[in-house]
Amino acid sequence: MNIKQQLHSQCQDFLNNRLEVIQNTISDIQVSLTSETKSSAGDKHETGRAMLQLEREKAGHQLAEIEKQKQILQKINVEAKHQKVALGSVIKTTQANYFIAVSAGKLVVDNTRFFAISAATPIAQLLLSKGDDDTIIFRGNEFKIVEVF
Repeated sequence: MNIKQQLHSQCQDFLNNRLEVIQNTISDIQVSLTSETKSSAGDKHETGRAMLQLEREKAGHQLAEIEKQKQILQKINVEAKHQKVALGSVIKTTQANYFIAVSAGKLVVDNTRFFAISAATPIAQLLLSKGDDDTIIFRGNEFKIVEVF
C-alpha cells in the first residue's frame, strides 16, 4: 500500500469509528425515550423528553455530516498522481505534511506525520492549485511545498 492508500484507509477508519459512536448514541437516546415513563412530576418528564429529542436531533446532524464526509472520501482516487494540489493530494511542505480529504486530524504513515484536512479548511484553501516549489504564507508562517502527489 502506498502512502496515499494508507492515509485514505486511516481516514475511512476514523469516519467509521465516529459513525459507530454516533449510532450508539442514537440507539441509547432511543432506548431512553422509550423507557421514559410518565411520573407525577409531568413537567419534569416533558423536559426530559424534550432534552432527549434535542440530543437525538444533534446526533442526527452529526450522522448526516459523517455521511457527507464518507461521500467525499469515496471521490478520491488513491491511484491518481497530482501535479497541483487538489482533493486527494498528499502535500509535503517545509512545515508539515497534509492529505486533502476529510478532517481526521493527525495520521502517521511510516513514522511520518500527516494532517488529514478538508479542502474547506483555510490552509487547504491556500494550498489548492499550488505545485512543487510554490510558497504560501499561513498565520505568519511561510510554507514551501516540497512535493505534491
